[in-house]
Amino acid sequence: GKPGLKTADLQGKVTLLNFFASWCVPCRAEHQLLSTMTGKGFVLVGVNYKDKAEDAKAWLDRLGNPYDLLVTDRMGQTGIDFGVYGVPETYVIDKAGVIRHKNIRGEALEKAVVALLEEKTPSAQREPK
Repeated sequence: GKPGLKTADLQGKVTLLNFFASWCVPCRAEHQLLSTMTGKGFVLVGVNYKDKAEDAKAWLDRLGNPYDLLVTDRMGQTGIDFGVYGVPETYVIDKAGVIRHKNIRGEALEKAVVALLEEKTPSAQREPK
């Protein structure tokens, strides 16, 4: 019932966009990793993917809610737009709003985030190599 996420919301800061669902077993492990990474200088956006709102709420109540912003993708259209083929998937988005890393099931997520947080120049302004 509230406004969703806009492209402009993904600019000006490093953002992790995490697609998850309460019915997803591997999401639990990634959720634990994401919970340990909060407060490190990036925005964590949770996208509840093809899930019932009450199930997602119960899951977050039980495991904790690490998200700065939480949105719902009931029909999976946003997931299709991002190229999600299964949850969990997390996208690391730089300050210019460019997806710099697609993370499937926890692989190298923290390393990708730290690299972006340490960058001084947004990717859109970098000189070509």
